Amino acid sequence: MDQALRRRRQALFLLFLLAGITMSSWVTRTPAIRDRLDVTTGQMGLVLFGLSLGSMAGITSSGRLVSRFGTRPVVVWGTVLLLAGMATISVGSAAVSIPLVTAGLCAFGAGMGVSDVAVNVDGTDVERLSGATTLPALHGCFSLGTVLGAGAGMAATAAGVPVHWHLAAVTVPATGIFVHAVRSVPAGTGRETAEGSRRGDGGERRPAVWRDGRLLLIGVIVLAMALAEGSANDWLPLLMVDGHGMDATSGSFVYAGFAAAMTLGRFGGTFFLDRFGRTAVVRASAVSGALGLLVVIVSDSAVLAGLAVLLWGLGASLGFPLTLSAAGESGPDETARVALVATIGYVAFLVGPPGLGFLGEHIGLRPAMFVVLACVACAAFLAPAVDIAPREAEAEADTDTDTDTDTDTDSGVDAGADPGSGLDPGADCVHDGLTAPRPAADPRHGAERVAGS
Repeated sequence: MDQALRRRRQALFLLFLLAGITMSSWVTRTPAIRDRLDVTTGQMGLVLFGLSLGSMAGITSSGRLVSRFGTRPVVVWGTVLLLAGMATISVGSAAVSIPLVTAGLCAFGAGMGVSDVAVNVDGTDVERLSGATTLPALHGCFSLGTVLGAGAGMAATAAGVPVHWHLAAVTVPATGIFVHAVRSVPAGTGRETAEGSRRGDGGERRPAVWRDGRLLLIGVIVLAMALAEGSANDWLPLLMVDGHGMDATSGSFVYAGFAAAMTLGRFGGTFFLDRFGRTAVVRASAVSGALGLLVVIVSDSAVLAGLAVLLWGLGASLGFPLTLSAAGESGPDETARVALVATIGYVAFLVGPPGLGFLGEHIGLRPAMFVVLACVACAAFLAPAVDIAPREAEAEADTDTDTDTDTDTDSGVDAGADPGSGLDPGADCVHDGLTAPRPAADPRHGAERVAGS
């Protein structure tokens, strides 16, 4: 991995960490914001609707923005919007203004939705160029950020720090992280991919990505795993308090265990992915999540249920990053494919938990979690969809080799490789004017990994 690619990878780590810290910082202060605004829980739900509205607007528009402008400007403006939202929430809390806080949450959600899809597209590109598993560790940085932000939020709450000062204190260093990191994100990623893959070799227009059956199956997997993660984020503390008789402190501690298991699973997942392949890891993750959910639902032991949450967290940890990686490799037009799967995942994040709340209102939270359990169990059976069939990889390799040979010929570079270099003819790819060797094989999906796939 060259120095520029290494810096780019580190920049993405920082951007994911920033998103996790900022999100968990205001989430942990939600009760304080409610008390500051002097609103009821129902009214606070209307305030939080601004977040959902902004998130959906950002997520649904991000794919088109990346295809038109590339990932860098979308990351820049999305993160600026996120930071501006944080600052607006802080000012609104200080001014005791419900409209300002709602507007801030809307801006924060839109910025998060827009930038998150873009950085995932960029992360998929880094993974493709380096030949190294990257997305799980990137999402691990997000989970680590949520742990750090939640810890700081709990400390600020315990110390009696006003919400507006706490959020302002988070916004300032987050802005510094953003300014430092974004300089290493190159222009053109995503835009070039989209423009170069809209038509096939014969000039015919390619079918819309949502018509790809494999991609839709990958979307079902990400929906299930995102629902497993989102339901825990929204309901786990209350599930442990109301469903298992824990006190509020113990419920928060169990949620911290879930977040820690998510972080551990994402950072440690690369080890298992490189040894057992993507299909086996996704299936094992789904089985782990389903087993943890089953124990939490049916067990009357609060201790056993609390321990089972660790299995739930480990199982949910790798679903989102691995499905995004598979989506990017499932065919041409990487940007549209990653954006579609990410959108499905975020819809599950945003729509699923409120639906569970409505169901739990009638039958209780523990029985309502059977819906999540059923979805995760289905993901275990659909796991082979994340694997790229060898014949598909070979077909894409032939196409990319022809393209690279034409490019090399036009630029005066010999398409054949030096016999002493250990590379086969046509095994180089051109990206942003640089020639880089393709990695020979990737055990994640059992087929030759092609840089242009």
